[in-house]
Amino acid sequence: MVHLAVVGSLDYLLYSVVPNRHHGMPCLELQNPINRIKDNRDTLRKSERRVADFILDNPTAIINMRIVDVASNAEVSEPTVIRFCRALGYDGFQSFKLQMAQHLGAGSSYSQFSVDDNDTASDLRNKVFESTIGSLLTVRDELDPAVLDRAIDALCDANRVEFYGFGASGSVAADAQHKFFRLQVTSAAYTDPHIQLMSAISLGPKDVVVAISQSGRTRGLMQSVGLALEAGATVIALTPQGTPLSELCTIPIHINVEEDQHDFAPVSSRIAHLLVIDVLAMGVARHRKPQLKDHLRRMNRTLRTLRNYKAS
Repeated sequence: MVHLAVVGSLDYLLYSVVPNRHHGMPCLELQNPINRIKDNRDTLRKSERRVADFILDNPTAIINMRIVDVASNAEVSEPTVIRFCRALGYDGFQSFKLQMAQHLGAGSSYSQFSVDDNDTASDLRNKVFESTIGSLLTVRDELDPAVLDRAIDALCDANRVEFYGFGASGSVAADAQHKFFRLQVTSAAYTDPHIQLMSAISLGPKDVVVAISQSGRTRGLMQSVGLALEAGATVIALTPQGTPLSELCTIPIHINVEEDQHDFAPVSSRIAHLLVIDVLAMGVARHRKPQLKDHLRRMNRTLRTLRNYKAS
């Protein structure tokens, strides 16, 4: 098995193939244990669901509990607690507690920030960075790998890929087009509603639209997506879960970031969208590796000639 290691700037998507230490297996230490419980609760046995419900109701208290304490509070046997942990993919109760402690510890360090009039530049730096890091970790844990695979497959098979977005999402669309045309994907980015509508009706069944929206309910974008679907195109949406856009599109990639829209332009959500675009681009690059390797190196070599400015 292999994975891609980025060499130099992500913008150029130059990569090398290196061994995958995880051999393709899920990396549990990178996954949110609370989300794992919620996602797998319905597949658990009735007694194991009692353990799940107790932990979901008392996530912080679990860290200092013994297995006998959890079993007693959940009204199950100790072996049931162990079976519950193993059903989620952990080696046992101690392994599960360790992941819970790491997750809760990280979560307590990062939170959405508010700006005070007395904040120094140092305060602002810490608040913005820590809040953004926390939001990105949450988005990472909530992304469904199966959905990402579907999106990457659709992008790899597309005749044409178009990126739609308005406002801050428009800058993400432009960045996405910049990355994908380097991968020799016929692509375009449209941030004007009239151009989007004209573009959408010209698409076909082998084309893909990537619609980017933090609100998931922008009228102009919804109209464009509707026309693209009527034309037979596949629509991938980067948008919050439960929004009209996520319900309308073909492949929803849920990016749930809460921000104060009144004080600042979206910060964490924009960065999260950019990172998901990077994930999709790297997925396409992996599929197209044999054709792209020489092309990307030639491009990088050519671009270096533009950077060799010497002052007279």
